[in-house]
Amino acid sequence: MIAANRALFDWIDHWPGWLAPLMRFLSEATNYLWFKILLALLVIWMIAFRPNTRRAAIQALIAFPIANGMTDLLKAFVPENRPYQDIIPGIVVRLGEAPSHGTASAHSANMAAVAFVFTYQLGWWGVPWAVIAFAVGLSRIYNGVHYPYQVVLGWLCGIVAGLVVTKTWDQIVRRRKSVNVDEADGIQAT
Repeated sequence: MIAANRALFDWIDHWPGWLAPLMRFLSEATNYLWFKILLALLVIWMIAFRPNTRRAAIQALIAFPIANGMTDLLKAFVPENRPYQDIIPGIVVRLGEAPSHGTASAHSANMAAVAFVFTYQLGWWGVPWAVIAFAVGLSRIYNGVHYPYQVVLGWLCGIVAGLVVTKTWDQIVRRRKSVNVDEADGIQAT
């Protein structure tokens, strides 16, 4: 398993250099102010002007910080090196060193949480987000900051966070409907 993880890392880390600008963008897009503004406008539009996407946007806003928190906990309690910390011969590191451990990729987790929620709530409209989540995970490997198993663990954290948020939301909605029906029955019975 360790050998396969390392071989996959080496293969992706050595993909052609012309991919570097795209992979860097996928890894660092949320560091750019213009991109943050674009995402904020998208979320506002989904919540304020698109009733059919409102629930998905709100759930994604809840799920991604949970996914991020899960990865932070894993990094704190099960610290694992990032590839550049292992001093691998021939590694190509394309991003600066991060102050945290690499146990689970928070970038991958956050995008997987959003992708899960959007796919769960919006069906096929979530597929582009799943593709983006996959590409972000690959970019973390390509840029030399995560091993493949750390990206997969990040994706799993994101999926779990998305699942917890969507199922909890569904449960709350069911209970509220049940209470409203019970109250309506009580009014009719009197």
